[in-house]
Amino acid sequence: MKIISKFIEIYPGKRFGVYRFLPLFFVLGAALEFSMINWRVGTTNFYHSYKTKRARQIIEEKLKAAESS
Repeated sequence: MKIISKFIEIYPGKRFGVYRFLPLFFVLGAALEFSMINWRVGTTNFYHSYKTKRARQIIEEKLKAAESS
């Protein structure tokens, strides 16, 4: 806990309050997004998995609509 409180004291922009950490969180979010796009586990990454799941959902919706009509 000492490390965290020391970091908070050192981090500039005290007059902005908690909003002074927004640039830090923006950079961390961008790094997370970059890793989700570019890092692969085997042959897949997050977006490949998402697109596959979404395609299955669309096909299932179309099949349900075709069966009900």
